Amino acid sequence: MRPFPRHPILTWVLFVSVIAGIVLAGTGTFVARAADPIKIGFGMALTGGLSANGKPALLALQIWKDDVNKKGGLLGRPVELVFYDDQTNPATVPGIYSKLLDVDKVDLITSGYGTNLIAPLLPIAMERKLLVMGIFGLANNEKYKYPNYFQISPNGPEPETSTALGFFELAARQNPKPQTVAIVGADAEYPQNALVGARELIKKFGFKTVYDKTYPPSTTDYTPIVRAIKATNPDIVFVASYPPDSVGMLRAA
Repeated sequence: MRPFPRHPILTWVLFVSVIAGIVLAGTGTFVARAADPIKIGFGMALTGGLSANGKPALLALQIWKDDVNKKGGLLGRPVELVFYDDQTNPATVPGIYSKLLDVDKVDLITSGYGTNLIAPLLPIAMERKLLVMGIFGLANNEKYKYPNYFQISPNGPEPETSTALGFFELAARQNPKPQTVAIVGADAEYPQNALVGARELIKKFGFKTVYDKTYPPSTTDYTPIVRAIKATNPDIVFVASYPPDSVGMLRAA
């Protein structure tokens, strides 16, 4: 198996190629309106904590769109991207996708970047029976098993443990082997899914948990959290977080 592209632009080129395949596999609905653009709609983190990921993701989509349109579009129709800034805020997702579907009348939807932004989209897609592409989500569909959800992140058959597996494998190989572990994450979709996997791996590798807590997603001062972790004197610490929380934890340490 070829390794998954690590560069964000290459990853997105792969993703939008999948989108193209879906469109080309469509029915006569597209042919009947050959002069109209094929609209692909999504929210994207252009501001907020995940904007460093969302901006290159958008850029890759725009590069793909321009390249496809120079070659005549899809099924003879130009591709149009319709998108809004979700501000890295899950609360904006329902409104964005309602507007995309009901006002902008997009033909296809993709998710925004990351697990926390995919979580509020899935119920909308399920209610409307839509196909949806998930972008770098972790175990979003584990509880729904929605057959029309497709995930591009290479998390494997056990997505919940995929984030933490390498960390605990490496820890278990140390000599002397660490005995105690602290785990922590925000009370949000991505860190909670990652912590589920971490707990499984702690049991698998024979570690002892001395700290296992969550904190509100709105947290900006991580000093009390770090202080509480230090008080348990763990040998290793696993933090399930997006970059802003990771930076906050390191600075507080």
